[in-house]
Amino acid sequence: MAQSSLIAILPGDGIGPEVTAQARRVLEALSLGVTFEEAPVGGAAYHQTGNPLPAATLDLARRADAILFGSVGDPACDALDRHLRPEQAILGLRKELSLFANLRPAKLFPGLEDASALRPEVARTIDLLIVRELNGDVYFGEKGMRTTAAGLRQGYDLMSYDEGEVRRIAIAGFEAARRRRGKLCSVDKANVLETSQLWRDVVIEVSEQYSDVALSHMYVDNAAMQMVRDPGQFDVIVTGNLFGDILSDQASMCVGSIGLLPSASLDEAGKGLYEPIHGSAPDIAGQGKANPCAAILSAALLLRHSLGQPEAADRIEQAVARALAGGQRTADLGGSCSTEAMGDAVLAAL
Repeated sequence: MAQSSLIAILPGDGIGPEVTAQARRVLEALSLGVTFEEAPVGGAAYHQTGNPLPAATLDLARRADAILFGSVGDPACDALDRHLRPEQAILGLRKELSLFANLRPAKLFPGLEDASALRPEVARTIDLLIVRELNGDVYFGEKGMRTTAAGLRQGYDLMSYDEGEVRRIAIAGFEAARRRRGKLCSVDKANVLETSQLWRDVVIEVSEQYSDVALSHMYVDNAAMQMVRDPGQFDVIVTGNLFGDILSDQASMCVGSIGLLPSASLDEAGKGLYEPIHGSAPDIAGQGKANPCAAILSAALLLRHSLGQPEAADRIEQAVARALAGGQRTADLGGSCSTEAMGDAVLAAL
């Protein structure tokens, strides 16, 4: 890693600034020689500039070696035109930076079995990675409101993928499975969706290059059920934007809290945006109640995938595990630690 590596900090809205502050403290404690530059994004940026993704913020994101992102979402912006809402910032960053592969690991930390919605003996088997496509599907397809011939209002969102988009994310899924336990489950809805049929066909084509990876297919409704019934069967799941969004949130409750799950959104060269999968949680913003572990673990993914520092990433993940094993808990896990106190506990365990 070069001494001049730049990490862009985009705290965003709600609890975003609180949790990213703790992640930055952990990164700084490792003394890795990186520099940090911060910029507004989401509702915070809209209130300052009238744009949820200002040109200066996008420029910083392009210049940086990696991006540490908090969260976006502000109820005060809910009535704005859609293109001005905070959530457009993260969609814009993904598109402008070609961040097509979203990695969302889910693993139960020892000692948190009782925090899971599942039985302890089931919960402790969870160790999976969801590889979610980020640049296609209904989130980026043609959408709008129209009036039918009968005079009824109708909303529409076009779901589509081309074979190049599917091939690219399939390769990311196979490569991830090859680095883990060698099993890839492709999740689709090919029994009713043409988009999913193309998805399945292309994944099968790509599998011919990965004879060392065991490929299986599962419909998304069954996958949701199996993740609760027998999550230990999954190693790597590769799926589209919409299905991956839903399944990764489900996985978070299987491991105890959405406050524990990090994510990485990568381009083809390994540059990435790293964020906790939780939202801005405006109901607890500014109260020091938020769990910073997902943001801290996102910083670990940043070091591993974009800055080439796997040993430092391991140190962070082990420190979080030790802090949790030592009984440190924020409110979402049934404890009383503040956001800063949880950060202190991780720092002490580094």
